Amino acid sequence: MDTLKIILQVVLVITSLANVMLVLMHKGKGGGLSDMFGGGMSASVGSSGVAERNLNRITVGFVLVWVLTIVALGLLATI
Repeated sequence: MDTLKIILQVVLVITSLANVMLVLMHKGKGGGLSDMFGGGMSASVGSSGVAERNLNRITVGFVLVWVLTIVALGLLATI
């Protein structure tokens, strides 16, 4: 059980860091902190809609793995 807990904790850390990076890679919708750091200028250049959709799918996948890992760690804590 201890080995499984350690593996799940490592997966949790990796997916947490990946989620932060993936969310920061998303295009800003305007008028917020993203514009303060140059997001407004990059929005006028335009980016591919396919790339944004793929980034959304990857982000959702990592979030699902993250949630399942938290649930598994919670179930292991009750055993």
